[in-house]
Amino acid sequence: IITKFFPLFLSSVAEVQDVVFVIQSQKNSYHTHRAEQRRTELLHQAQTLNQSSPDVVLLHKLSDYDGNWSILPALPRLASQYCQTSLWIVFLEEETNVNLHNLLQVLSKFNTRKEWFLGRPLHDDEPTIIHHYAFSEDPSSFSYPDFMAGWALSCPLAKRTAERVNYEPPKSDFTIDLQHEIALYIWEEGRGPALTVVNEFCSELQRLSSTGDCATTINTFLSACGNPVQKEDVFVAVKTCQRFHGDRVPLVKQTWEKDAASLEYYSDFTDPYIPTIHLGVPNTERGHCQKTFAILKRFASGVVTQAPWLLIVDDDTLISLPRLWRLLGCYDPNEAVSVGERYGYGLSRDGYSYITGGGGMVFSRVAVQNILAGGCGCHSSDAPDDMVLGMCLTTLGLPVTHSPLFHQARPQDYVKELLARQSPISFHKHWNINPVAVYQHWLKEPNQRRAHSLTKTREEL
Repeated sequence: IITKFFPLFLSSVAEVQDVVFVIQSQKNSYHTHRAEQRRTELLHQAQTLNQSSPDVVLLHKLSDYDGNWSILPALPRLASQYCQTSLWIVFLEEETNVNLHNLLQVLSKFNTRKEWFLGRPLHDDEPTIIHHYAFSEDPSSFSYPDFMAGWALSCPLAKRTAERVNYEPPKSDFTIDLQHEIALYIWEEGRGPALTVVNEFCSELQRLSSTGDCATTINTFLSACGNPVQKEDVFVAVKTCQRFHGDRVPLVKQTWEKDAASLEYYSDFTDPYIPTIHLGVPNTERGHCQKTFAILKRFASGVVTQAPWLLIVDDDTLISLPRLWRLLGCYDPNEAVSVGERYGYGLSRDGYSYITGGGGMVFSRVAVQNILAGGCGCHSSDAPDDMVLGMCLTTLGLPVTHSPLFHQARPQDYVKELLARQSPISFHKHWNINPVAVYQHWLKEPNQRRAHSLTKTREEL
């Protein structure tokens, strides 16, 4: 489901004042800084083009509601505040570069009285769990925008969608892959517009010379970060149980455990050979809330470690610790930082965001202290730990920070094009994969690889 656009006529050339830019920013100080840089660059370009300064909205500042990152809750306010005077809402991520001249040329091709949903198309090669196996008979038939390349709504579409949000929220309570879910909501099972392909929304890196006609390009992640944290700065907690001591734990030891300076396995059974630690919490089939809070308390006590960062993973999480050290170089450990792959629950009705556990949850010591001091806890031992922590952080007014480098699912559950421009930090689940081969191919640093093992891995994949 895709629309190709053949302009019947050119509208008058778009001007900066016709466009409101919405930067999909985050509350954390590093991300706010990146968003402010993006805003400054847009204002500077407008000045260079002798145009008036555009409206540039930082999404996390639009209102007090932390769920605005999921776009639909923010749309009524955006439409009412800006679509009286503007013709387009253009959404950018913090690492989306804009060529303002080229963007205005592109927008001028469209009749702004009509409904337009513009972007660079992505599609699934196979049905995937993160999209609830949508379009399972032909997953490539549905296109959705690559958010990092930028995307746009004409104001007629933005206003109609904003009205619809009030009486018809999204069908699913969960927000998992926002760019796919936004496209589904706008498409409205064929009653609304499909994504219109705009090739000038580019996913190429800015430094490439082939981007002359692009209205947008992208930066690599972590482009503005300093030195990696020291390996001793990250304490690693692995959640396991006796059932998996013989299969999952050996795979952790075979792949990424050796990169950890300090690591403990927490189980329902004390095994001196691994070794595991029994926290006095019985195992549960799912949720593991009580176990996770016991881990937080053990970390906060300072008895085991004084490290400023805590990483909590499952025993079937595959992770690159060296890449995590580089990521954490972006963040201030003196702030209450919680980072990983962000999901949402009930965001259309005052819900909450959370770091999904399988991809790895990272907390600064300050965040852990705040969580425990805030009186948060489990309503049952098998409550979903990641969601309980998300509710807690939301209640305490602490940000849940998203990094697309963490992954709750396996590599084949994501679009190849998106993974190709990342250095992923994590994946999750061993189902129907060779975990060692996935680790070697996707997560092991090039300088750690031996040539023959790399060749072997590619053959296995």
